[in-house]
Amino acid sequence: MKIRACLSVVLLIASAASLMSWQPKADPRLAGAFRGPEKEGWIPVRLQGTPSEIGFQHGYLLSAEIDDALKVTKLSLTHDSGHDWNFYRTAAEKVFWPHIETEYRQELQGIADGLKAKGVKADLYDVVVLNANIEMSYYTGVLDKKKESNAPDRCSAFVATGSMTKDGKIVIGHNNWSGYLEGARWNIMFDIRPSQGHRILMDGFPGFIHSGDDFGINSAGIVITETTITQFHGFDTNGIPEFVRGRKAMQYSTSIDDFNRIMREGNNGGYANTWLVADLNKNEIGRLELGLKHVTLDRKKDGYFVGANFPIDPALTAEETDFPAQNQSVSANARRTRWEELMAEYKGKVDVASGKSFLSDHYDAYAKQANSPSERTLCGHVDLSARGLKPWQEEHGPAGAVQAKITDATLARQMTMEAAMGHPCGVGFKAADHLKKNPEFAWMKPLLKDLPSHPWARFQAAR
Repeated sequence: MKIRACLSVVLLIASAASLMSWQPKADPRLAGAFRGPEKEGWIPVRLQGTPSEIGFQHGYLLSAEIDDALKVTKLSLTHDSGHDWNFYRTAAEKVFWPHIETEYRQELQGIADGLKAKGVKADLYDVVVLNANIEMSYYTGVLDKKKESNAPDRCSAFVATGSMTKDGKIVIGHNNWSGYLEGARWNIMFDIRPSQGHRILMDGFPGFIHSGDDFGINSAGIVITETTITQFHGFDTNGIPEFVRGRKAMQYSTSIDDFNRIMREGNNGGYANTWLVADLNKNEIGRLELGLKHVTLDRKKDGYFVGANFPIDPALTAEETDFPAQNQSVSANARRTRWEELMAEYKGKVDVASGKSFLSDHYDAYAKQANSPSERTLCGHVDLSARGLKPWQEEHGPAGAVQAKITDATLARQMTMEAAMGHPCGVGFKAADHLKKNPEFAWMKPLLKDLPSHPWARFQAAR
């Protein structure tokens, strides 16, 4: 009996060992990376290592989300431009890829490798199109010799310090304006630990090596955000893609000077933005208005900068945009007015709590109406507007503020931010209801999702 029992134990161990030998071993490129459980609509992901390892982890851990993001990008790009997907793949290969430096080429290839490992049918140039998709309209605008710009109104943002804030230190916040088609998917919270450069905590879109809507903190004490310069036109095919410069600035800046230099070098004009940047070490804030021909940097240690898609420099406005600077009824000008009102009202009181209220604000400064969410309010609701937001969005276009982020000097020192997925005001969006009322957007039906509003949640780069 004892011999038989011992033999049974030996056979059991041998069987277990044999079974273990057939188990797939974890890919060493995934070491140290993880995907956390969803938190208030956000998907936290940590990536670390060399560029190719970071890319592989990204593609592998977010394979389903990137596959979905590619479907959305294909649908929107081809619908909006009349160009097919092969056109964009060719542009990725011939126009964008030659100007991407080695580090980010390796990361992009790593994403493609991670997707392949998970069985997603997408290659390197699909991934490059995904990353460059915001810039593609600038490229096609020049290529097709369009007379009018379609550069969208994207985002409301502020940064303040000194006598403006409650503790005299920096507070910075941003809400992302996008079409709900892609915006409902802009829900990744990246914690990136690269082998070179500084650690990054940033929000982002699946498959992007940059944030895309650009809100991030690095471990050198730099915080970065931006708002788009609306109705901008111009693109340099020999320049460095904005998605590369934006990521590089997030990863390597240790000062406002660093940020300014990196963003200017090789500027291609793609995704032209007014950048807001904060240096926690100097308690200094900056505003870089980055056109193609006209670039200006302002900085201060006491005061604020706000962004709402309005151009600032008169020469840039006249020569590089179609922006109606004198029309106070347009979204960017109405929101600029509202920002100035709030900054005056809250001087000496700006903090994270008040910043959240700014990003959720529904006051129409042009019509002088409270509780009037539309394209003219800081928390944007184009879908509720009979005016739309032209030329970007037609009447009742499904677009607006899709999420928001905020931090202050104390939180940012701890690599921490607070973020709200969906409209930060608490108003949700129901895709089926909207399409029923507005059938002209039926082309989105296969992929347009609900955009529920979630409570604010706190995210900290894991130790």
